[in-house]
Amino acid sequence: MAEQEKHTFPKTERLSSVILIEKLFAGGSKSLPAFPLRIVYMPVEGEELPAVSVLISVPKKRFKRAVKRNRVKRQIREAYRKHKYLLIDPLKAAGKKAAIAFIWLDNELHASDEIEKKVKKLLQITAERML
Repeated sequence: MAEQEKHTFPKTERLSSVILIEKLFAGGSKSLPAFPLRIVYMPVEGEELPAVSVLISVPKKRFKRAVKRNRVKRQIREAYRKHKYLLIDPLKAAGKKAAIAFIWLDNELHASDEIEKKVKKLLQITAERML
């Protein structure tokens, strides 16, 4: 990773296209679990899209209170922001683009460092499988 690269997560990297989200969950995508997370990913085509578009989902079924859901989403976002180049750099080198979704699977809160390890592991495995 080069020195000038910033660890940011701009709005342009967020997956907000309803069409892409439906394609991601309708089928044709692959998923990997790393409890308490699951990553769902698929390659995408399009000039205007960033190298990786990300969606983070914490179901209301898991946490009834929005405070807890938001905390988990913040933890996942922060971990992704720190380690996104594990996935972005290989995809850019290969000229590929991807849409990914992080889905929370547990009913309990976890420590940020544990979530960071899982996100890092999922990003590495996804990068290997997409190439």
